[in-house]
Amino acid sequence: MPVIECDPDEARERLAGAGVTVEPGNTEHERWRAEYEGATAVAYDDKVVVQGGAPGRLVGLLRDGGGRAHVYFDGAARGNPGPAAVGWVVVTGDGIAAEGGERIGRATNNQAEYEALIRALEVAADFGFDTVEIRGDSQLVVKQVTGAWNTNDPELRERRVRVHELLREFDDWSLGHVPREINDRADDLANEALDDGGS
Repeated sequence: MPVIECDPDEARERLAGAGVTVEPGNTEHERWRAEYEGATAVAYDDKVVVQGGAPGRLVGLLRDGGGRAHVYFDGAARGNPGPAAVGWVVVTGDGIAAEGGERIGRATNNQAEYEALIRALEVAADFGFDTVEIRGDSQLVVKQVTGAWNTNDPELRERRVRVHELLREFDDWSLGHVPREINDRADDLANEALDDGGS
């Protein structure tokens, strides 16, 4: 359960600026509450507590932002297409800023890889990082997004467009291919999400 030491009025303004609805608190000690992407933020006098299974994006909106992050992503599909899931990790010099894994329904492995990259970039954008260094073990996604390979599949082309929209949120970015063992945390999160949902 992340706890963000901050001015609750400034945090409220950041959330409202991002289009998040902020409601009055439920008790006399709560200044306000907000729900976003499956998580709930509760503000007290000098801090905001974030609860829920996927707090990453809400925490990102509440923090001041800036700086550099390393972003890892991985998608997994059992069958091609089949049940699919994504995993992602956002790392700074202070350690893991956010991570997550979730099922995304039925998809091909390449579609899952793209969805994992999209989720990771959404979180990094919410955190307000200036620079992201993105790494994944899907050579296809890396080559297509960087323009080295054409994207002939219409569904993948649509996802590539979304990735480029998100990349414009950052002052600087790089995207590179890494071996699976370097990407093991994102891979674990994707597979754990698949296992949790059954297959």
